[in-house]
Amino acid sequence: MPPQVSEDVEVPALPQDHPSLQEQPVWIFGYGSLIWKPGFQFTSRRIGFIRGYSRRFWQGDSYHRGNQQAPGRVVTLLEDANADTWGVAYQVQQEQLRHSLEYLNHREGVLGGYVCKMVTFHPQGLQARGSILALAYIATPQNPLYLGPAKTEHIAGQILCCSGHSGHNLDYLLRLAQFMRSACPEVEDEHLFSIEAATLRSSQPRVIGKLKPCPDVPLLSWT
Repeated sequence: MPPQVSEDVEVPALPQDHPSLQEQPVWIFGYGSLIWKPGFQFTSRRIGFIRGYSRRFWQGDSYHRGNQQAPGRVVTLLEDANADTWGVAYQVQQEQLRHSLEYLNHREGVLGGYVCKMVTFHPQGLQARGSILALAYIATPQNPLYLGPAKTEHIAGQILCCSGHSGHNLDYLLRLAQFMRSACPEVEDEHLFSIEAATLRSSQPRVIGKLKPCPDVPLLSWT
């Protein structure tokens, strides 16, 4: 039977009185679907990266991009001293924080199997000075949806066959690849791009044709 996450599970998360959440403002780092669909209120956002982690399609998803019978594949972070992971950090003011964390703990924790950790975010650009402490949701091997490594062709095949409440798994992959090429074209994400290439080699045109634009956040607009 495929792994499952119960909605009654207790999700490890930082308490809202944690010292790191008392700073003004709080930043939340997204490296997967939070890039194009944050789903919570924020004041501003910045493209950038965190050091010491690589992004991998090693987490199963039985709700957003798959189901209990056929879980999809979404990204998590793997500790890797020589790697950077690019994404978007969102600035959240204190009056927005409670609602934002409740939403994310349910979306990423209860439904996704992720836990909350602190990371150091480095904004993109010559004018970006210093680093920012940010929250990030990371799926570890201890969660029941964790799938772990697999051959590129296997991951691609699984992505092509799965869909969930948030849409087709291929849509998730292509949006992430599009973000990388538009926001940081000089960065080569070998894991991501090799899976993208494998899916495009294998997919039928009718699968691509069914993918719909995301209405929530224009991917190419970062002002």
